[in-house]
Amino acid sequence: MVSQVSNHPAGILGGGGAALYVLFIGLPVLALLVRAAQQSDFLDAVTSDAALTALRLSLLTSIISMAVVVLLGTPFAYLLARNDRLWARVVDSLVELPLVLPPVVAGVAMLMAFGRNGLIGSELESIGLTIPFTTTAVVFAQIFVASPFFIRSAKLGFQSVAKDYEDIAQTLGVSPWRTFFRITLPLAAPAMFTGLGLAWARALSEFGATMMFAGNLTGETQTMPLAIMSAMETSLDGALALSVILLAGSILGLVLLGLLTRRRWQGRL
Repeated sequence: MVSQVSNHPAGILGGGGAALYVLFIGLPVLALLVRAAQQSDFLDAVTSDAALTALRLSLLTSIISMAVVVLLGTPFAYLLARNDRLWARVVDSLVELPLVLPPVVAGVAMLMAFGRNGLIGSELESIGLTIPFTTTAVVFAQIFVASPFFIRSAKLGFQSVAKDYEDIAQTLGVSPWRTFFRITLPLAAPAMFTGLGLAWARALSEFGATMMFAGNLTGETQTMPLAIMSAMETSLDGALALSVILLAGSILGLVLLGLLTRRRWQGRL
């Protein structure tokens, strides 16, 4: 069966396309690693105060962002998965808007909403809440651009769980809350883990919306992508070091995501 596929014209073209894709993706990554290894002060750049400060800020804000996304996005995704009304379909379409909206436009839009002269920014400032150009703005930007990845995956995961399971459990006297946590949530978990991994990677790499809405303040709003941009202006070694750190984090996230989803699926088979 495998040989038939490989000898098929589409299979041959697919193999060629796969080779070109791996080369296209792998070559820049390899070039980054080789160039970074050639730097004499690479370790110093990795452990510099600027690098560690940006890394801590990126990890802190992305963890907070993912906690908010999971807590609010999980019931939201379940509602969309179990509701087929017109308003639900409209809201479902709006969920994907941040995916197609340029990040810079997203940052400007958030500034127009939460800025000093924004729609609700002045009211927030009157009660002592200032969001733009603060660490909170970084979290806001990350949630805005990353939440669709989790909500979309979680919704698909909930849709894959037959509603008959929930109905049978409730006819046996199991409460809706217990049914959700004991049946629905575990079955939808693989898709949710996938969405969470994609959302976290997107939040960690967010640049445009953060730059426009939070600025580039060292120690307060300068995340890893912004620190790379700043380092490119003064030191290529520093930019390479930060890039390698982000690359390592992305690879580690993919590995952990693969292990988690594989175990979940194996447990269901």
